[in-house]
Amino acid sequence: MFGIIRPCRHSLSESLRTEWLAHLCGLCLALRDDHGQLARTATNYDGLVISVLVEAQSTAGPDRRQAGPCPLRGMRGASVAKGEGARLAAAVSLALASVKVEDHVLDGDGAFARRPVAGAAGVVARRWGRQSGRTGEAVGFDTAVLVRAARRQGELERAAGLGSPVLAVTEPTETATAEAVAHTAVLAGRPGNAAALHEVGRLFGRLAHLLDAAEDQAEDARTGAWNPLTATGTDRAEAERLCRDAVHGIQLALKEVEFTSPALPHRLLVHETRRAVDRVFTPTAHSHPHQAPPQAPGQPPHTPEPPRPNRSLPAACAMWAFMACTCQLLCCEHEDPFSGQRKEGACANADCGNCDCSGCGDCCSCCSDGCCCDGCDGCGCDC
Repeated sequence: MFGIIRPCRHSLSESLRTEWLAHLCGLCLALRDDHGQLARTATNYDGLVISVLVEAQSTAGPDRRQAGPCPLRGMRGASVAKGEGARLAAAVSLALASVKVEDHVLDGDGAFARRPVAGAAGVVARRWGRQSGRTGEAVGFDTAVLVRAARRQGELERAAGLGSPVLAVTEPTETATAEAVAHTAVLAGRPGNAAALHEVGRLFGRLAHLLDAAEDQAEDARTGAWNPLTATGTDRAEAERLCRDAVHGIQLALKEVEFTSPALPHRLLVHETRRAVDRVFTPTAHSHPHQAPPQAPGQPPHTPEPPRPNRSLPAACAMWAFMACTCQLLCCEHEDPFSGQRKEGACANADCGNCDCSGCGDCCSCCSDGCCCDGCDGCGCDC
């Protein structure tokens, strides 16, 4: 669950990357402290935007604590985000994760088709749902609005058919995200920002839903899974138009928000969302450089190393849980617990190398992270 916002280490200045990692680690540790080690697997890049927005609106300045060594930081300690913003982000992430796990159980996806796995996953999902509700209540947010929206999703999907508006299907995601993002204004003591942030959240939810659908469309067609674009007959050109309109709408709504430190929210919610749309709809602009080198004339073709034998399911699940709770799945090169193949950690990769870091994407770095940007047409340091 790594989200659509995947900042490349080359696309953030050093100070913004440090700030971003402080919120990522703060979300992860808030999940651990309030809900246990397993809850850290609900950490996702999109969820930490909640913490970023609370801090960016606050007049009290960054709320930090010192954290111990972690593989993500090269086994170094760090100053990480804490407080109500991190706890709200944790509550939202955990609530959505609980719904997602329940859906996998109900659909019998993959390993969830096995009764022991489904039973254990159902217990975890119900526990996460209760825990997220308690944490949300502690910061004045009712996570039930997220659960109700997710429950309504199934009804809308069953009613959708060819010719149905795809935005009718994205409505529950828009509603849930809008409520969570708007609540950051309450926690930051900026109630006047709530309406604009509600719009930011609504459009961000639409964008996330559509990008996920577009990214998964080919695989969904192969497996026979339901996909909103395919089900409603929405072509990719229309999906891309809706996504780019959403990014533009987010940019306009953010201009109505009163921030004390706007650089990171703008970077994540405007620049990185635009990059996400490019990544999904124009993949040639983000081709991965780590391809096999060309073969010299006369050399035999490269033969990839065959995958190692699979572990038994109980052993693989146990290893997966251990690696997730120790951040190895997120941060380190590791052997996949199920297939035995070598993989990079998601945080270590962070989609770096899949991106074109040239052009106006770096314009906010030239003003000590204090500039305001209006698309690629203008960027000034006087705001």
